[in-house]
Amino acid sequence: METFVINLDSFKKETWTKQEYENAAVVVDFVQLIMNDHNFEYIKKKYGSHKYRQHNQSMVDGLTGVLEVVSNFAKRYPDYAYDVKHIYVDGSFVILHSHATTTKKHRGNPKKGLNIMDVWKVEDGEITEHWDAVQPIHGSMRFLFWMIGGKFRNHNTYF
Repeated sequence: METFVINLDSFKKETWTKQEYENAAVVVDFVQLIMNDHNFEYIKKKYGSHKYRQHNQSMVDGLTGVLEVVSNFAKRYPDYAYDVKHIYVDGSFVILHSHATTTKKHRGNPKKGLNIMDVWKVEDGEITEHWDAVQPIHGSMRFLFWMIGGKFRNHNTYF
């Protein structure tokens, strides 16, 4: 499978501190391996002990929730990929703005896929919280998200 590779250095800003760069590196490693490489065993092993609080209420809290959702999504769409467009860092918060697509033919097409904003909090080198905003771009993705949305699976708020 051809995958996107997130090149952190191409996004690095001169204003980032050493700690902010390290926080971004943790998030980029996580996102690369879960969203593009679909290496779920590695994610469990490396990040499974993190106190991962999930603010997307449609997912089970903790790392279990994101692994469940992304692994099921990758089974349904094996060519699912995350093309990171922007990385912003503010202290312990790392924000990725990405274009996710489910098929190779949709990669690079701004009229297909998902527009995603993810925010992670990194403390002491560990991902501790995650928020996201997902915007389905085309009809079938809008329908899919309408069908699966709405059920609360954790008691954390979106905020």
